[in-house]
Amino acid sequence: MRDVAVVAFAQSPGMAADRQDDMAEILLPVMREALASAGIDRTEVDFWASGSHDFHEGRTFAYIESLDAVGAWPPISESHVEMDAAWAAYEAWSWLQLGEGEIAVVYGVGRGSLAQDLDQVTSTQLDPYFLAPLRPHQDALAAIQAQALIAAGALDEKQMAEVVARARAGAVGNPAAQVSGEVTVDELLAAPYLASPLREHDRGPIGDAAAVLVLAAGDTARRLAQRPAWMRGADHRMDSHYPGTRDLTRADTVGIAAAKAAQQAGFAARDVDIAELHTEYSYQEPLLAGALELSGTINPSGGPLVARPTTATGLIRIGDAARHILTGRADRTLAHATNGPALQQNMICLLEGDR
Repeated sequence: MRDVAVVAFAQSPGMAADRQDDMAEILLPVMREALASAGIDRTEVDFWASGSHDFHEGRTFAYIESLDAVGAWPPISESHVEMDAAWAAYEAWSWLQLGEGEIAVVYGVGRGSLAQDLDQVTSTQLDPYFLAPLRPHQDALAAIQAQALIAAGALDEKQMAEVVARARAGAVGNPAAQVSGEVTVDELLAAPYLASPLREHDRGPIGDAAAVLVLAAGDTARRLAQRPAWMRGADHRMDSHYPGTRDLTRADTVGIAAAKAAQQAGFAARDVDIAELHTEYSYQEPLLAGALELSGTINPSGGPLVARPTTATGLIRIGDAARHILTGRADRTLAHATNGPALQQNMICLLEGDR
């Protein structure tokens, strides 16, 4: 197996809804920025991998539109996952390790604003016989997990508010953020409930954005980046899609994925300087931090609580984790991505820079 690294990353500014641009138009400037940052053009790319969700577009094979920003002629080697693009990054990472090529580009386009009622889409992920017919919305399922943690004494609403306050303070100056600014814990606790114990600010704002990651192998990575962010280990695990069969106060698949990634990387999650966690709700940060035994900085620019483009958020976590290494801010970082209700599917990536 060969070493593979992130050599460039770019993302578009966070927008609640982009009604001016189509998928390709959102993606094109971000694609150009990422390729330019790596100092390459599209003819040098051996593999393209993407993630998006046709349900959000309301049409089948919608992701084909994004290829207008890539260029499909002459023919390219390309793959697509119908979920968060973090899983497309995992595919490209595996592809490069096997020696199939030298450079891969991964992109995700999140257009969660297109669905008039996103809960009509997300409920299709649930058990089709017992749970999906009840049509529980995303916030209700998240609230059940948050309440389970509170009932177990592992969390309280003040801790959730502290997570949100820190996220918004860290997002000041972050062009990708949809919300930012100083806010007090007391102000947050005074807000009305969305789905008890969750308030509106306890969930990340869904929006439209694109993100592009450039991966390269071995000596090619060293040529394209002064300090490549080596993906030393990665693993993903899936729990039952029926929340009622799980202990919602635990995140066992997170721990398993982290342990498997650590075996590959040679260091554990607790050894990283910065962790970028896919926290779509505030209560998830302390749950994930505990499962991973984190002691370093978490989501320094606010994370998904200030911007959450569907199917691109997990890829952005990998990109941000890599950027900390590319810029010399950290030596070791962790990226977490999730998909499905109540942290059903979880991926852990451990990244490291040359010392």
